[in-house]
Amino acid sequence: MNPFLLIASLMVSATPILLAAIGEAVVEKSGVLNLGVEGMMITGAVVGFVIAVNTGSPALGFLCAALASAVLSLSFGFLTQVLLTNQVATGLGLTLVGLGLSALIGKPYEGIKSPTLPSLDIPLLSDLPVFGIMLFSHDAIVYLSILLVAAVWLVLTRTRIGLILRAVGENHDAAHALGYKVIRVRLMAIMFGGACSGLGGAYISLVRVPQWTEGMTAGAGWIALAIVVFASWKPWRVLVGAYLFGGVTVLQLNLQAAGLAIPVEYLSMSPYLITIAVLVFISARGNQGAPASLGRPFHASS
Repeated sequence: MNPFLLIASLMVSATPILLAAIGEAVVEKSGVLNLGVEGMMITGAVVGFVIAVNTGSPALGFLCAALASAVLSLSFGFLTQVLLTNQVATGLGLTLVGLGLSALIGKPYEGIKSPTLPSLDIPLLSDLPVFGIMLFSHDAIVYLSILLVAAVWLVLTRTRIGLILRAVGENHDAAHALGYKVIRVRLMAIMFGGACSGLGGAYISLVRVPQWTEGMTAGAGWIALAIVVFASWKPWRVLVGAYLFGGVTVLQLNLQAAGLAIPVEYLSMSPYLITIAVLVFISARGNQGAPASLGRPFHASS
């Protein structure tokens, strides 16, 4: 088992979860709990796949996947922020809608292979021994996901927009009293989270497994939600959490390929067991920096 190839594989394996988790981190920092990440990811996966197959352009597939999931997330935003429905119930409904919609759209495309993104050859860096293969031979979305983490950290901690977003998430009544448009800020955060989830889903159907299979996100959205808690709503910790989970996933696949004398079922469920164990551990330590208004409804007249 080559450790350098293992690191390269885990970066690819972690990218969909990283994209979805960083988007959800922004949503939750604004004080909204959207449990529909799985539904938005699978919608992005099927839309990206269908567009890429019909146009031959995976880049257009990624773009349309982000747009489709952002539009789907906007329905969640309208229901929870305007009609003040329960965020948990609406998020779960969004997941069910996404799963059903993707099964309907993707049925005629089962068994078809999609065009995929080529690896970028970065001059000089890709030719470096060891590090070239490990860090500089990936497709554009892998680098985009890392840049997105850096951009989210920069915006949240160094800009006025980030300050407003955090103020809305910590105390929406105070933010409203100061004149900030709480609902508008939250809707924009929700759409950003939806677009990121769509990109993550499209990465699964266009790069990691370039074909369509019903339910192919296989719980990645739920893991992304867990990673946000694991990361204490901090962008760089989201990166670490996603790569840790990606490492566990790649490791169990390698152990299966090596013919380890452990039933495949136990190896396959190991990433999810580790996720549950981490969540239990974090919960036992108490509140780790969750936004104070997370999940609470806001109405301007309240």
